[in-house]
This record gives sequence, structure tokens and C-alpha cells, in this order.
Amino acid sequence: MLVIITYDVSTISAAGRKRLRRVAKVCESIGQRVQNSVFECQVNQMQLEELERKLLAEIHEKEDSLRLYRLTEPVELHIKEYGNFRAVDFEGALVL
Repeated sequence: MLVIITYDVSTISAAGRKRLRRVAKVCESIGQRVQNSVFECQVNQMQLEELERKLLAEIHEKEDSLRLYRLTEPVELHIKEYGNFRAVDFEGALVL
């Protein structure tokens, strides 16, 4: 399944800046960054649950926000891309 993750972490304090880096690292470990605080992740149900658990362990719910959007199949009908960024085709061939 394709999941979009967005977050906004308060960076007023040094602790907030560290949280922001940790949240980004969790997202980078499983998905691709498409905007500064937006990631696309191709995951199965178990990976999604683990990802959500890791992210919730990093954020402070009173200061930060975290949103996870699960796109319904077929995702091609729900995504429009404009501009010079093109997302990685998770289903396509890997070419190095």
C-alpha cells in the first residue's frame, strides 16, 4: 500500500530540532522524501504499524503534528504530479 506521511515538528527548542531530525530519519528509512516534511512509503500492513509506532515514539503530541494518509488502489488514479520531481516507481524495475 502507498502511504503519505506528513509532519510538522516544533523547532523552537534544541530538543525540537533533534526530534525533527529523528522523525525525518525514521521516514527516510522506509520511504522517499517528496517535500521537506512529506514522504511516500510503499509498505505492507506490518511495516505501516511499525512505522507508525516509531513515529509516535518520536513526536510530542502537544507540540508536533503527524498525519498518515493511506491511498486507495489503484493509486495511479489518485496521484497527479507536476513540476520536475518524479517519484520512484516502487513497482518498476530497479536500474542502477
